[in-house]
Amino acid sequence: MGKFPIADKAVLKMRICLKCKARNPPGATSCRKCNYGYLRPKKARKKETK
Repeated sequence: MGKFPIADKAVLKMRICLKCKARNPPGATSCRKCNYGYLRPKKARKKETK
């Protein structure tokens, strides 16, 4: 993804709310904004090849 692999790993550990699309910490069980219970892991983008 980017130049810094350590930062990329931290960003990918985020969990995204399926209802309001808010970013939540890795260990969250419900959304911090809307308290919705279903969270998904953040998707990793594939490296672009030229």
